[in-house]
Amino acid sequence: MNLNPNHFIPHIVQRSIPLVANSVLSEVSPLLRRIYLARGIRSTQELNLNLTNLLPPYNLSGITAAVELLGQAIINHDRIAIAGDFDADGATASALCLLVLKSLGAVNVKIFIPDRFIMGYGLTPALVETISSWKAKLILTVDAGISSIAGVTRARELGMQVIITDHHLPGDILPNANAIVNPNLHNEIFAGKNTAGVGVAFYFLAALRRKLQPNFNMAALLDLVALGTVADLVPLDYNNRILVYQGLKLIRAKRCRHGIAALLQVAKCSTERVTTNDLAYQVAPRLNAAGRLETMELGVECLLNDDPKQALEQAQRLDSLNRERRDIEQGMKTQAELMLQEIALTGDIPLGLCLYNSNWHQGVIGILASRIKELYHRPVIALALGDDGIVKGSARSIAAVHIRDVLVDIDRRYPGLLIRYGGHAMAAGLVLQLEKVTTFSNVFAETVHANLKGVLPQTQILTDGVLHPEEITAETAILLRYAMPWGQTFPAPIFDGEFKIRSQRIVGKGHLKLILAYNTDRNLNAIVFRWNKPLLDKDHVRIAYHLELSEFNGKQYPELIVEHLESI
Repeated sequence: MNLNPNHFIPHIVQRSIPLVANSVLSEVSPLLRRIYLARGIRSTQELNLNLTNLLPPYNLSGITAAVELLGQAIINHDRIAIAGDFDADGATASALCLLVLKSLGAVNVKIFIPDRFIMGYGLTPALVETISSWKAKLILTVDAGISSIAGVTRARELGMQVIITDHHLPGDILPNANAIVNPNLHNEIFAGKNTAGVGVAFYFLAALRRKLQPNFNMAALLDLVALGTVADLVPLDYNNRILVYQGLKLIRAKRCRHGIAALLQVAKCSTERVTTNDLAYQVAPRLNAAGRLETMELGVECLLNDDPKQALEQAQRLDSLNRERRDIEQGMKTQAELMLQEIALTGDIPLGLCLYNSNWHQGVIGILASRIKELYHRPVIALALGDDGIVKGSARSIAAVHIRDVLVDIDRRYPGLLIRYGGHAMAAGLVLQLEKVTTFSNVFAETVHANLKGVLPQTQILTDGVLHPEEITAETAILLRYAMPWGQTFPAPIFDGEFKIRSQRIVGKGHLKLILAYNTDRNLNAIVFRWNKPLLDKDHVRIAYHLELSEFNGKQYPELIVEHLESI
């Protein structure tokens, strides 16, 4: 999280703990009990992350028809094309499908992932033509397809069957596929609305496995499901926590795909101690770098590679691409900041911010939108010009604004302004003509302004209260690390407290290292990432922090990772 206070000043607010009977969650420690209660857990059952507690797949409408179609295609030895997406969710889902389908008897199956710079997102007509030239009889989409009206139509015209597995929100019109498996279809009764694309694929394949080969062990591939789920930043509800927890167990036991182990290695993360944080902020960006700067083929190949040496070489290439991506991102962020300074000189920065630069890299605009959203705490769309002369955009939003609903509203009020769009509450993608960028930017700003009623909501840093000095230990850090898979809407514990500054210095590439004291003479190590200036004339601070584990000379120590600080 960026801590620069120049753009907005969040306030530390402690989470409320609901009043419940003393018997509720009495089996866990007082610290974990208050953390779990604040996140909505009300029974010990929700702490049980066994696979037997997963939602059953058969409530997913369309799954029976999809299983029949794909099962028959496997029996007939038909050519089956897996049409994926160019992000980590799509890559893990594509790899999962290929591995399972081959294990279930498919002999002619191939992954097709569109080049984002040439074909764009989803099952486009251009991708369909490529698949058709391979003479596929059936197309299985993963993490895409629900908005691919034209692509599905073209596939059916060419005589191919189409099964869509996706989790993105559908539009008013569904594609004319032979079967659709999507927990977010209208009137869908399946409770797992937050299931990622790889999770939907897992459910579908589990049902297919039961039909063709009931003894095949789907659980052995949950490392892929965990990575894709965490990378896509879907809410970690109970069902998703089960999937992620089981996948983390595989990785920690070194029973994961060689590619995942290799990506952890190049990121200098321990497989034995891997967390969701490692997957989200170390593995996923390296995997995504392939789809952002080149094509996702390299990422999928890394995930599928059975040779650990080759997988490591591919992971090293992905690491190199990710460093290149960071350099590009920094240049774009600097340009965006200059644009915002110019906007600020002429008035207030719009509540809905749309930024365009013809030289920006299409593969990095999503990250740029996220960075600007973090700095300015408002919905942001970053736009870049494609080689085809069409403008592509990535949107990121705040909790108060459902970004896809905003795009739906704009599309209904201004038909033809957008070529296409799709996404979720917090993230979306869109395409429009170059000459409509200014009009769209103004309409977007007006729509968000109306949505927020002209008031930007106050940013809060929600914490789990104060840790007592005797609780700030390596043992507590270990307890919290493995207590649960932490993630979206189920955040890792964060605490607050007032500390005396004993010393401070800048380390590494612009990080502030602090030695703090907290009601005792004991020194505590703390670090503020991306803070490259000392805290002048400050003796005491109030901070919000994660309690993490640090190792030095073979010993383990608690370390405070500062997310926010205030002078007192």
